[in-house]
Amino acid sequence: MERKDLRNVAIIAHVDHGKTTLVDEMLKQSGVFRDNQAVAERVMDSGDIEKERGITILSKNASTVYEGVKINIVDTPGHADFGGEVERVLKMVNGVLLLVDAAEGPMPQTRFVLQKALDQNLSIIIVINKIDRPDARIKEVIDEILLLLMDMGATDEQLDSPMVFCSGRAGTASYSPDAPGTDFKPLFDTILEYVKPPVVDPNAPLQCLVSCIDYNEFVGRTAIGRIDSGEMRVGQQITVCDWHDHDLSKNAKITALYTFDGVGKKTVETASAGEIVVFSGIEDVTIGNTICDAGVPNPVAFVKISDPTVEMTFAVNDSPFAGKEGKFVTSRQIRDRLHKELLRDVALHVEDSPTSDSFRVLGRGEMHLSILIETMRREGYEFQVSPPKVLMKEDENGNTIEPYELVVVDVPTEYQGAVIEKLSSRKGELVEMHPQGDTRMRIEFRIPSRGLFGYRSEFLSATRGEGILNTIFDGYGEYKGELPTRVNGSLISFETGTAVTYGLYNAQERGVLFIGAGVDVYEGMVVGMNPKGDDMAVNVCKTKHLSNTRASGSDDALRLIPPRLFSLEEALDFLNTDELLEVTPKNFRIRKQILSNALRMKSTKGKKA
Repeated sequence: MERKDLRNVAIIAHVDHGKTTLVDEMLKQSGVFRDNQAVAERVMDSGDIEKERGITILSKNASTVYEGVKINIVDTPGHADFGGEVERVLKMVNGVLLLVDAAEGPMPQTRFVLQKALDQNLSIIIVINKIDRPDARIKEVIDEILLLLMDMGATDEQLDSPMVFCSGRAGTASYSPDAPGTDFKPLFDTILEYVKPPVVDPNAPLQCLVSCIDYNEFVGRTAIGRIDSGEMRVGQQITVCDWHDHDLSKNAKITALYTFDGVGKKTVETASAGEIVVFSGIEDVTIGNTICDAGVPNPVAFVKISDPTVEMTFAVNDSPFAGKEGKFVTSRQIRDRLHKELLRDVALHVEDSPTSDSFRVLGRGEMHLSILIETMRREGYEFQVSPPKVLMKEDENGNTIEPYELVVVDVPTEYQGAVIEKLSSRKGELVEMHPQGDTRMRIEFRIPSRGLFGYRSEFLSATRGEGILNTIFDGYGEYKGELPTRVNGSLISFETGTAVTYGLYNAQERGVLFIGAGVDVYEGMVVGMNPKGDDMAVNVCKTKHLSNTRASGSDDALRLIPPRLFSLEEALDFLNTDELLEVTPKNFRIRKQILSNALRMKSTKGKKA
């Protein structure tokens, strides 16, 4: 039977095309919030890091009621590193809103998420968003979307998908790009008309595929999924099975059950087929498990979660400043925190190293791991991490293969030469390039993932901050051999102490400094960048020799160039193979693995010999 009173829809798009803002306005206009209720902007991005960076990291669920029909909405991540989330939540829905920016048009992640939706034969509503942008090019974007659908082998029905033209920020939608509209009624009406209602069998045995998991201290691990058949009840005895693990068959009991109500959850005793539910009571439930009636295992087919492509080593901080700024600093505390992350992030892998004070952490990309680092830092953890490294594989013939990325850059035409030259030197292959308007060029490259390490900051410098760079995982391919490493050397502190103006003034002649006066440093800490390519030790703690004719106050006349301050991603990008990043709640410090200048010189000479 069809559940006419229910629609399950996901919002999918490339990063920053306006998914979360659109959901905000849908919830407001459908009466989820009171008229006088204070509502934060991008209410679905609940995490501090999500709000600061303007990205969605974990998929979020909400619901609203329009003309007597409950609409379950899933807001999905747009960044490539969290693409696994998108893949999974599409199993819960019957239709998608494909958001496309009216100026940028289809981007790499647009292609990725659209392919997943087409593969599952979901109803597609194309939403061209941000039509009020001054640089919007709506007609060209419509053509680009249709070409993309044709290129991906869409059926005639999918090619006839309805289009709605929106401004998520203004809260308007219309059926025509020439008429801006006054509210979201056209969007809601299109959802009710074109998204298929769930087709369910309420009398069949229970079958519910787990598509997402969460964890909190009070109820432990919770699972989120859509009930495909039957009904789920609190206290019900169930069997857990798995499509990819035929040996899995264990019994458990549903201890709590919720449905989504607005941006929150509502406790229920019973939920019927077609509904998206949250439930607890199964200690080690994971994504891909199927929940069935006790003794009636019937697993639902499910695509395996993609393997990690990048690894880093997380270790106990052993610098001279260790333990001064962090609350959690021991290997046991770091290990417990990493394993706790596994309870909610199934794309992450953690392995113990031969030494007890370090751990191998594997993820889907640099951003995936940097979000974990930032989260731990804010929770009070202090540790150090190695530079990111890609995970190689062997094909069926025993040849080494490595992960590749599809890189799409939008740059002003005057910078296209510098970008093409740099990506080519990193073993990238030009796939396509075409103009975007009169002044910009869109360039696509296929490049080994490791060729992008350290490139983002170079890209911003080369394009004077005007370039836009997007990447998405593009499978494994031929190993391309050695790649050029960072061309700039490091300026390394010669001794432990406090940086002073006189020492910094002399050091800044050698390169770009990362610290200012009054900053505590230690021997082996990287305090700047040397453009000549070789590492160089500098004494930033050096003070002027005082005499009868020299006064310490004369240092005030020395002019220091403002230091270059790194974000976490920029610091990870800068790391060389013999460097580590010290992470504390208060600071990021780049340091050499061997802190002693004398020992480091000996090891360098040994390698050259």
